[in-house]
Amino acid sequence: MAFDLRPEDLEPLLLGAAFFGSGGGGTIESARHLAAHFVAGDYYPTDTVKVVSVEEATEGAAVMVAYLGAPEAINSATYPLGPVTAVQNVQARLASQSKKLAYVMPPESGALGFTVAALVAAKLGLAVIDADGAGRAVPSLPMLTFAAAEIDPRPAFLVSQGGLCVELDVTPRTGNFGAPTHQRDVSAIVEQMMRPVVADPEFGQFGGLAMWVMQPADIGRATPIRGTLTRALDLGRALQAGAIGSARQMADYLVERCGLAARVVSEPGELVSAEVDTSGGFDVGKIRIEAQQHSYTVMYQNESLLVWDSTCPQPIVLAPDSVAYYVGGEGQSVFSNGDLVNSDGSLNPAVGKRPVTLIAWRADAQLRKPGLILDSFMQLLNSLNYLGPYVPLESLQSLQSRQSAHKGDAS
Repeated sequence: MAFDLRPEDLEPLLLGAAFFGSGGGGTIESARHLAAHFVAGDYYPTDTVKVVSVEEATEGAAVMVAYLGAPEAINSATYPLGPVTAVQNVQARLASQSKKLAYVMPPESGALGFTVAALVAAKLGLAVIDADGAGRAVPSLPMLTFAAAEIDPRPAFLVSQGGLCVELDVTPRTGNFGAPTHQRDVSAIVEQMMRPVVADPEFGQFGGLAMWVMQPADIGRATPIRGTLTRALDLGRALQAGAIGSARQMADYLVERCGLAARVVSEPGELVSAEVDTSGGFDVGKIRIEAQQHSYTVMYQNESLLVWDSTCPQPIVLAPDSVAYYVGGEGQSVFSNGDLVNSDGSLNPAVGKRPVTLIAWRADAQLRKPGLILDSFMQLLNSLNYLGPYVPLESLQSLQSRQSAHKGDAS
């Protein structure tokens, strides 16, 4: 059901979205920086944003809009200049075809993705659709349901904060839209073309992206993962109200209120080290948490993809399943990878020695079934030196429990 977002809603929205982003989806810092300037005036003509369900999106076309690039670089943005200009290019293209753009869609669940979509909508008088392409944040375009649904990626506009616009046009081999097998490959090709562009000094590691224009007849099949913006807003409000005070309560909330197969997967521990390298539009790194006899290592490429426990011979979490941090004690309890690690690689002092716990949950079925999305995740895991198959969270946890029981019997 349609509702309005107001400036005071952006903080709970970005907090909840950051948790569902599985360590990525942009930093809370960058989303807050943008949200702080959301006031009606010279830039924004209004301070309300209409949010509609997929079923209500019948009045025109929709387009996915986002920032593409390294979270650390995006932290400097004050207004979503690149994404706004990218969407304006889509509007002009549709107008030349006597078609209307009515909606924007966030690419993924994440603090920046939801915030940017809301702000672009406010700037251009559009509405935001309450859905996204993954229900978590993802490192690359082929991991989104828009790609799996074979939505034509043309036109695709990438625009720098300074207004430099690049249109990427991957022309099909045959016909107007190409064969289905070709369309499955197109998003990967576009991704490979865009990363060097955002790495250029003119872009400074990030740019605004608008692609996957969907007519009303396409919106439903392209967005099977729905209600994610509302889900993030509700979680953020619960956090602000103090209704969630521990990792166990967070896991229970995810199960009871969100219907997710979630569980605590680590002992509470201390954040002890981080490694990060920013290049090609990605923050790539490792975060280590020490907890009694366990040393947990989270490996990420913007988003967390793999978690190792030093006491186990196999990972304890594998993407596309999600994992997020819950930080106990006084202060903010939700952090992305980019919020935990400073630009110089040091750890965020706001966390200090507060207990950090990992909470994981099973990915939406759309991400786990064989096909383009799961294949894309596995290729990325291979690059992180995981060469095995995808194993669902619940199977990994059962295996871990059996191994622990076996160790107990042996002793």
